[in-house]
Amino acid sequence: MSHDLLSATDGMTATELGVARAAALFERVDPGKAAALLEKVLADDPGSAAGWILMARIWLVLDQIEAALDAGAKAIALAPEDPRPLATVSRALTLMGRHEEAVTMAYRAVIVDPKNPLWHDRVAWALLAADRQIGDAEQAARTAIGLDPNEAHYYFTHGVALDALGHADQARQALMISLRLEPENTVARHRLAVLNGETQRASEPKKRGWKLFGRTKSPEARSSRPEEYLP
Repeated sequence: MSHDLLSATDGMTATELGVARAAALFERVDPGKAAALLEKVLADDPGSAAGWILMARIWLVLDQIEAALDAGAKAIALAPEDPRPLATVSRALTLMGRHEEAVTMAYRAVIVDPKNPLWHDRVAWALLAADRQIGDAEQAARTAIGLDPNEAHYYFTHGVALDALGHADQARQALMISLRLEPENTVARHRLAVLNGETQRASEPKKRGWKLFGRTKSPEARSSRPEEYLP
């Protein structure tokens, strides 16, 4: 083990070290191994809020939505003033079609940490998935952009909200900004092509459950961001 790594882990408890190792596996896109390691850590120390926060995120990536919800609920009980598990639970609830609860949890995250654009973006997507209060979703997306004007994803969210409101020209502008910041985003490019009439919008009706985010077979609709699966 290198001197730098020894210094970084010096003084960490066994739980902290285990969570850090699981986080490293997760960042290296190995969520299965991360979950296996973290399960052992949490079995030994079920009071680790950091462990449950990370576990909820990992289960979401692994499409274990109920497990993510359970892990997120445990994290909230242990760290009620941390916005991260609130947002994770909100996303899980959205994927389960429990939209009212998802919106509530997203707003709770904003209340805890109003200066973080991530939580405003979650509010926007919770409302978009619920297919209601689209004006509030658009406002939440604008707030996220104001807090971080260099993040492409927030312009994408804004474009989706504007499109849902029927403001096609403004939606195009938002998506074009998103693509300038992140040219490789094929989901945003597909959205823009639909608005430009270059390709057809999916004809399937929106579903109220997690399939709303559509494990779609179309390669242009793929993204690493779960929110972007919204048809």
